[in-house]
Amino acid sequence: MNNAYSDKAERKRKIGNTALKTVVYLFLGFWALAVLFPFYWMLLTSVKDYGAYNSEFTPKLFTLAPTFKNYVQAFTEVPLARYFLNTAIFTVATTALMLIIIIPAAFAFARLNFKGKNLVFTLFLALMMIPTELVVITNYVTVTDLDLRNTFAGLILPSVTSVFYIYLLKENFAQIPDELYYAAKVDGTTDMKYLLKVMIPMCRPTVVTVTMLKVIECWNSYVWPRLVTDEEAYFLVSNGIQAIRENGFGRENIPAMMAAVVVISVPLIILFLAFRDRIMEGVATGGMKG
Repeated sequence: MNNAYSDKAERKRKIGNTALKTVVYLFLGFWALAVLFPFYWMLLTSVKDYGAYNSEFTPKLFTLAPTFKNYVQAFTEVPLARYFLNTAIFTVATTALMLIIIIPAAFAFARLNFKGKNLVFTLFLALMMIPTELVVITNYVTVTDLDLRNTFAGLILPSVTSVFYIYLLKENFAQIPDELYYAAKVDGTTDMKYLLKVMIPMCRPTVVTVTMLKVIECWNSYVWPRLVTDEEAYFLVSNGIQAIRENGFGRENIPAMMAAVVVISVPLIILFLAFRDRIMEGVATGGMKG
């Protein structure tokens, strides 16, 4: 009797678990479709002929005559290649300078002992409470006074550090046992060598995460480049797209505009897909302590 009751309860539990998983997967599937549909629509529009697109009274979810001439227009009728080059220079230079600054800073807060370290770090974290708008205004005035508008220096310098990234790296560095550091010092290892040979390799997922997040941040940067550049020679892809929309073919030729957006979006999508595991691992590891 007990076995029959137990089997019945087990079947009910399995049915309940199956029903719950089904509901969860249906919800996730619907959410995935909702998130991915704009990307599908962008890609679909980019391969539609201009005349066919304008003749559609009701938008169609597919096309039987895809064309790639919109991508040709995106590179020939507007300086999209220049926007790409400017963005690549801005992204690489900003990310490299940021890593040079934040890694030693995080190491100092995590491993070195100096008077007032905790107070300095607390004040440093307090900077995160300052509204971004105030920082932008201050940086704009400083860059203007230094006559750095419409220069790569003006674009790059205000973005070469981040309190949040220093905090993330500091917490990750702090997880490395102190015994390793003291043993390295006994062997005569310098702090810089210990940082490069021990701490960075052990915390590589977090360093990769910070790097990727900064690259994405730079690639999508809009407000600051829009403020300090009004010459097309220094436009990034973000404000370059806005210029295309206002002065190029964007307002009329939507398929060509979508082709330009696809081209700009592809590098970030590839980057995220290539490093998604490291990014997730780095964020999870950086948030742990002990």
